[in-house]
Amino acid sequence: MPSPALAALSALPQADLKSIFTTDPDRLSKFTLTHGPIRFDWSKTHLTDELFDGFLKLAEEQGFAAQRDALFAGEAVNNTEGRAAEHPAERGEGNADSVVRAKMFHARMRALIDAIEGEALGPIRHILHIGIGGSALGPDLIIDALGGDGARYDVAIVSNVDGTAMERAISRFDPEATLIAVASKTFTTTETMLNAASAINWMVEAGVEDPYGRVIALTAAPDRAIEWGVDETRVLPFAESVGGRYSLWSSIGFPAALALGWDAFESLLEGAAAMDRHFRLSDPKANAPLIAAFVDQYYARVLGCQTRALFAYDERLRLLPSYLQQLEMESNGKSVTRDGQPVDGPTAPITWGGVGTDAQHAVFQLLHQGTILTPVEFIASIEPGHALDPAHHRALLVNCFAQGAALMRGKDNAADPARAYPGNRPSTTILLNDVTPEVLGALIAFYEHRTFANAVLMGINPFDQFGVELGKEIARSIEAEGPRGFDPSTMALIDIALGGV
Repeated sequence: MPSPALAALSALPQADLKSIFTTDPDRLSKFTLTHGPIRFDWSKTHLTDELFDGFLKLAEEQGFAAQRDALFAGEAVNNTEGRAAEHPAERGEGNADSVVRAKMFHARMRALIDAIEGEALGPIRHILHIGIGGSALGPDLIIDALGGDGARYDVAIVSNVDGTAMERAISRFDPEATLIAVASKTFTTTETMLNAASAINWMVEAGVEDPYGRVIALTAAPDRAIEWGVDETRVLPFAESVGGRYSLWSSIGFPAALALGWDAFESLLEGAAAMDRHFRLSDPKANAPLIAAFVDQYYARVLGCQTRALFAYDERLRLLPSYLQQLEMESNGKSVTRDGQPVDGPTAPITWGGVGTDAQHAVFQLLHQGTILTPVEFIASIEPGHALDPAHHRALLVNCFAQGAALMRGKDNAADPARAYPGNRPSTTILLNDVTPEVLGALIAFYEHRTFANAVLMGINPFDQFGVELGKEIARSIEAEGPRGFDPSTMALIDIALGGV
């Protein structure tokens, strides 16, 4: 049955952004929130007092407070797989026993990093990190955002099973000075294990003595890693209850901790923990992830917007849209509720985006004058990530703020409709003090909790991902049994490209 609270929200009138500040002089103070080094500004969205109150009722109807408490208590919030979702415990916020276990695993990781820095494995200069999905996107984002030219090791992250990706990575590395990190929760992920085997072959062909001794396994299945050939002392475990796309805080973050230094990794965890406490303890009326979810729900569920665009006006955050694509779409791209019933409306929109100002010259035409309403999110930093002329950063920020104003305001032109801008188009701005480990940790944790809050409001489970399995299952059957029983199109493609396998 449709949610009564959601039905009431759908019946409320839509505000006009062009006049919304005039009709509500207190709007800016009502719909902005500052948490430490991050300012959230929802004032240029269609959120109103009436909508806000309606969403508070929806959160109460869906048992938001109890679900949030269950998450941090380590209860089985991932009901379809019968396990907890304990990524907050990796930051020190969660079930006490799980926090102790996470600290123990972190201590093990730090000890191995100390040994590597002391050249116990030889003079390492390069890190070849092999993983896919959450095992690659998180470390890649962190190292790219925080490393710059200051990373202490050359890092290549290989996720694609396409051998071109592996060739390009190893072509610039000296095998005698390379450490291989294999990141796989199950240590059975097909793409990862094939890439890992190729990396070992590369070392063997280069004459590296004991190539398996250069491998660090990052996994929740340590026995499988040992069976594969990794020495037990070089296995960095993490808990089965930590999901892949939520795992950068665990040993999956090993390459970031090694490349950036342990202090940076610890600051990342501390920033995330501060956001955990904000999400867990704040009143719903002043809870950043929950309010952001209210905005998401309004556009996706009430207005039926099928996409949400994110633009990072900071080169250091250029990989954030890709990271959030997995986090949001794999978590909430569902069609059934927690109890297996069909959902009563749309779920997650398509998350996409890019980097400003590049995106302004590529996709903003549609955002300003197209027929598809797309809520936009801007992310910017007050402090620049470079030492060049301040004019660079000033131009970047001016463009960021101008785009949000233009989307909202629009511009009439009765004489030339092609040059008219309808306006009344929403945007959120997230303004960071700087892109530091602490701030980035808080920002990523914000998005994690926002994703969870959206799931609670829709009554779905954000912690399973069965949708990724069917295609992989069919691929395995083709490899094992050949192309039998498929549609004519698939049979023809296999025959033309693979000779029928």
